[in-house]
Amino acid sequence: MAKCPKCGVDVAKPTKTWRLAPKGKKAITIGLYKCSGCGAFFRAAQK
Repeated sequence: MAKCPKCGVDVAKPTKTWRLAPKGKKAITIGLYKCSGCGAFFRAAQK
């Protein structure tokens, strides 16, 4: 679950996900979220 940086609403499900894997580092999954409260889009790393 990610928290909107503008209004603080918890957003459960990402709109889109992708993997980010820099050379020599462990890959992480990034999610694009749309806030249901204010409508803002933001990115957050998923666990």
